[in-house]
Amino acid sequence: MSSEHKNPWTTLSREDIYENPWIKLEEHQVINPAGGRGIYGKVHFKNTAIGIIPLDENRNTWLVGQHRYTLNEWSWEIPEGGGPEGTSVLESAKRELLEETGLKAKHWKEILKAHLSNSVSDEVGFVFLAEGLTEENHQREATEADMKVWKLPFAEALEMVLSGKITDGLSVMGILKAARILGI
Repeated sequence: MSSEHKNPWTTLSREDIYENPWIKLEEHQVINPAGGRGIYGKVHFKNTAIGIIPLDENRNTWLVGQHRYTLNEWSWEIPEGGGPEGTSVLESAKRELLEETGLKAKHWKEILKAHLSNSVSDEVGFVFLAEGLTEENHQREATEADMKVWKLPFAEALEMVLSGKITDGLSVMGILKAARILGI
């Protein structure tokens, strides 16, 4: 489908404005589709967004909650994190699930690929359904010291999405897709 459409944008130049280990901010001088000159800012994410919906045999799932610095508020989410460039998304998902919840899964299924904010960034995210769970010790990072883990029926997590109590984009998309797959 994308090969049928010619790119209507012309990039005249690109300048790196800011960079850290996670993101790079670029400013592009462009000619827009209408033919006018302008600028376009782009945030390049150095990690792939990875989300996991762990599901046990009783259709329980696990959410993680933490205070999100950027929002200055508490957020309930599916277990998620960043997969470094060059690492498979499945390996990153396995690491994130163990790191945040202490769970390992025997069965993995990729259920979602999404561009998370494609008007300003190239960030791509994947969500996996993880089943055949066993519990081990979590291995959290320093930024996750206040993280809480909550086991609850998947139907309650879905209701939290529908009522606006879960607002994280990857979590919302993943839970809705899993609900469709599960026939809920």
